[in-house]
Amino acid sequence: MPPPVPRTDWPQSIVLHKLSRVLELSYADGTQYRLPYELLRVYSPSAEVRGHGPGQETLQTGKREVDIVSVMQVGNYAIQPSFSDGHDSGIYGWDYLHFLGQNQDTLWADYIARLQAAGADRDTPMPTAASGAHQCSSH
Repeated sequence: MPPPVPRTDWPQSIVLHKLSRVLELSYADGTQYRLPYELLRVYSPSAEVRGHGPGQETLQTGKREVDIVSVMQVGNYAIQPSFSDGHDSGIYGWDYLHFLGQNQDTLWADYIARLQAAGADRDTPMPTAASGAHQCSSH
């Protein structure tokens, strides 16, 4: 698979579809992505999800029913969604949203494989902090 082409232009529109739990991005050239809230949540670019380096990622589980309750614009380069599970520290740049849209099928397959390898599924609750979940004191 060729590397994704970075995209730094703004989407012309960003629409939250509450019933289907999909964030829709539309661009001037006709490109359109429909990103499920769950995908956005499990691939959050935050330290809480990604960790602070390779091997520090935290597998996100139990996010099938997550909602986006609000979206804040960050400068001219990103959005910051607030999710119904309280997660609100991920800043999604235009290039990262484009990457998610371009690679959605591969990312879903990878996520499902990681869940299976962990003996979990999309509905398994996240472990509590006491059981070893990543805690990041930098934000």
